[in-house]
Amino acid sequence: MTSPLQQKIKITGPSVVTANRTDDGVVIYRTGSGGWSTELADAAIVREADPARALLAESVADDIGAVGAYIAPVKLGGDGAVIPGNLREQIRKTGVTIALPAQA
Repeated sequence: MTSPLQQKIKITGPSVVTANRTDDGVVIYRTGSGGWSTELADAAIVREADPARALLAESVADDIGAVGAYIAPVKLGGDGAVIPGNLREQIRKTGVTIALPAQA
C-alpha cells in the first residue's frame, strides 16, 4: 500500500485533513494551530497541493493522537460555513444514512 505522503495530491477546491482519534475512533480535523478538533468548522482549509501535503505530513506524524489521516474536500457556504464536500465525508460527519431500529 502506498503511503498517503507518496501519493500524488490533486486539490480541486477547498480541502481539509481528517483522521480518526486513536482512543475512541471519533472523526477529527486538523486545525491551523497543529491540533485536532471534532468540529469541521475548526479545520485548517487548504486550496493548493503544497500546503495540503505539508498539513498531511504533520498529521500523519501524529500517529499517537490520530490514525488514517487523509485530505478530504469541503465546500464553503455563503455564510462561511464549512460543509463536507462529498458523500463519504458527510457520512463520516453525521453518521449512518438510514434510520436505525429502536433498541428494546
